[in-house]
Amino acid sequence: MEGTAHVYGDNVDTDVIIPARYLTSTEPEELAKHCLEDLDADFVKRVRAGDVIVGGRNFGSGSSREHAPLAIKGAGISCIVAESFARIFYRNAINVGLPIVECQSVTDGTGSGDRFRVDLDAGRVENLTRGTSHPATPMPEFMRGILDAGGLMPWVKRQMDTDGEVRVAVAANEPAQADWRLD
Repeated sequence: MEGTAHVYGDNVDTDVIIPARYLTSTEPEELAKHCLEDLDADFVKRVRAGDVIVGGRNFGSGSSREHAPLAIKGAGISCIVAESFARIFYRNAINVGLPIVECQSVTDGTGSGDRFRVDLDAGRVENLTRGTSHPATPMPEFMRGILDAGGLMPWVKRQMDTDGEVRVAVAANEPAQADWRLD
């Protein structure tokens, strides 16, 4: 994935990602019209399909609303790269098919408008503008499968269409952080 970065700091919560007054819809395209408007009023005017959000620590904190990653995905964001994510936001993003990557110190020296390349398979995040490269926390294989299917519901449908049985487990070789996100 490659796109222009929209950079935000620490503790970007779901209330500023999509304000509660717009929770009457669950349509990504409708939610996208108001994405981040209380934090960055011009976001929806600047964002282009394929762009990347870069955040600090605890991105997606606050309420557990699925609307937040839906709004971001509906706005055309291809991936969120942050130093860390709130646990429920992390899982909600995977469930709706929005790629997210944890990458320590990714905001150091990063500015809005920088070009980013994210390689989920290699676990690498590059700031092409600054010429920097950062290792990212590898995503567990089963979560990559959910993303590749377009989200949890398409993944379940694919599993059922394949053999009628849905199997979910964390492989023995998965990174330690994988198990605490299985709620």
